[in-house]
Amino acid sequence: MSDRIPCNSLRSPKVCGKVKVVKSFADIKVQVVKSFPDLKVQKVSSFPDKIGQWQFVDAFPDFTIRFVDSFPDIKIQYVDSFPGVR
Repeated sequence: MSDRIPCNSLRSPKVCGKVKVVKSFADIKVQVVKSFPDLKVQKVSSFPDKIGQWQFVDAFPDFTIRFVDSFPDIKIQYVDSFPGVR
């Protein structure tokens, strides 16, 4: 999968957009790692429209996440540039 695929593409899973952190009933369980991530995530303040760009919000999220220490659905690494699947 390329990070050039738009977030709203039918071929891309929901890995970009507005994100809300919850304690239970999350769409995705996420573990933050320092190396070998499944997805490199860039925090943005607006227009999270590329794969790996997340805008953290309190209301009207596109999907919800819960941070876990083990058994995640996906492992992420925060980056300042070049988000996406590597």
